[in-house]
Amino acid sequence: MSAKSRLSPIIAGIVLCSLFCTACVSTNIGDVTYSGEVLSIPVSHTGEPSEGYIQVTVYRIQDMQQVENIVLYAPAALQPGENRLTVPGALAPGEYKLYLYLIQEGERKAAVVRDLVVT
Repeated sequence: MSAKSRLSPIIAGIVLCSLFCTACVSTNIGDVTYSGEVLSIPVSHTGEPSEGYIQVTVYRIQDMQQVENIVLYAPAALQPGENRLTVPGALAPGEYKLYLYLIQEGERKAAVVRDLVVT
């Protein structure tokens, strides 16, 4: 086997690995807080500035069951680093489970479930 034919798979592997790594962007959603009828959502983002929206499906926990309460949406303009998204929405005192989805370019880029207690 020639040296050229042995190097071809190695070079192809390096090129393929480089392509996957250059597209790596990470977006993480932190713990949600609620104050003054506004959800405050910390989001850390690596990569280029991007726009999209956040969807928050709010389930109220009552009688040991989840009952869908409301679905909220807000624009999400993310810069590299730490961001804070705010989503207006009135919640009565109680326990909630929040399903958060960050949508960019028509695709879900991040999704988490968070617990929230409103006093």
